[in-house]
Amino acid sequence: MKAAKKQPQRQKHLPLRTCIACRENKPKRELLRVVRTPEGQVLIDATGKKSGRGAYLCARLSCWQKAFKEHRLEQVFETAISAEDRAALEDYMATLPPDDPRPSEARAIKVPASRKKAVETNS
Repeated sequence: MKAAKKQPQRQKHLPLRTCIACRENKPKRELLRVVRTPEGQVLIDATGKKSGRGAYLCARLSCWQKAFKEHRLEQVFETAISAEDRAALEDYMATLPPDDPRPSEARAIKVPASRKKAVETNS
């Protein structure tokens, strides 16, 4: 009798989307979808299932500010956003927490392991 070989478990496919502000690829669930409906309204799509043209933004305040400042939503949707739609989006943006300052990789000093040991023994 031959032993049955187990197939390795396949990783589940994670759909990726790109933030229109920072251009980072992230899993779809981590981004917020903004949609232009067939009627021309621009609004936040919490379910991710509304019909219309969609664009994705990170849940970071800096991405939303950049998208508004550089008119990224107007570019993606190829339309002007009405004043009431813009006000609703800005109200939502006001609820986002300020970004955490991330340490820049350029500023981080990498110490070789041999020097770390020398520093630890001297202390």
